Amino acid sequence: MRILIVGCGAVGSLFAAHLAKAGEAEIWAYDVWKEHTDAIRTHGLRLSGAAEITVKLHATSDPRQLPHCDYGIVATKAIHTKQAIAQTAHAFDESSTVCSVQNGVGNEEILAEHVKYIIRGTTFPAGHPIAPGHIGYDIKGDTWIGPFEPTKTPMTRVEELAGLMTRSGMNTVALKDARGAQWTKLIFNASTNPVGALTLLHHGAATRFAPTGTLFNDLIAEGEAVAKALGIELHGDPRQLVQKGANAPGKHRASMLQDVLAKRQTEVDFMNGAIVKWGEQAHVPTPLNRALWQLIKGLEHSWIDPD
Repeated sequence: MRILIVGCGAVGSLFAAHLAKAGEAEIWAYDVWKEHTDAIRTHGLRLSGAAEITVKLHATSDPRQLPHCDYGIVATKAIHTKQAIAQTAHAFDESSTVCSVQNGVGNEEILAEHVKYIIRGTTFPAGHPIAPGHIGYDIKGDTWIGPFEPTKTPMTRVEELAGLMTRSGMNTVALKDARGAQWTKLIFNASTNPVGALTLLHHGAATRFAPTGTLFNDLIAEGEAVAKALGIELHGDPRQLVQKGANAPGKHRASMLQDVLAKRQTEVDFMNGAIVKWGEQAHVPTPLNRALWQLIKGLEHSWIDPD
């Protein structure tokens, strides 16, 4: 069996390292960060922090080198999904299944334009790049995956991939309906990410500071109202995820804060923008999510056209 990790940044590297260490499948990693894939081929992929792993695996920034793969795990930022799957789709055929473990909602629809069977996924492990070939493992967590409904992905494929991931050390739960898990993380991300990005506060500091902590709760309430109107039963309480993240060791910076500090385009369209979009369709007002979406978009614009 062969598994391709599409997007071997922080989260993708966590899956790649664990799966390669387990040795049940041949692991390939694809990323446009050439220094990273070169370092992985030369020295192996290293994780440090919540786990200490160094392991060898196939890694490339040249999509022409990719072989046929039975499974794909897409871990790119949502803004790169379209380009990433266009570059790697030839590695999959009608017998292949591709799973998204990305932030936000809307990635599966993009993947389904290129691959027959798609798995909807949500993951909570987090990390950050330290150097090419070296990823800091910040937070451990579970992953939930289930069939992406329009593609009628067989549950047996979901269960097989979940088993491989779990035995590798990345605990993964197979669900017949994974929308609740996905929306729980969406609501969590849409509250914590833009607030951290705009205030420059790491997750724990923003949670403990009363004004931003209250804003987290108000944003969560809007997201919950949208999910309820859509008939989606959440897989837990986003507020508990906020507290869990705040209690994690270290000073974890949300991915959107990392993007803002680097002046990179963020995933806000797939987070707050998605909640606004679905809120409009369900006739649920989302003024706070809309305001934060507009502020982050304005910040992004300032890097391109400050005048």
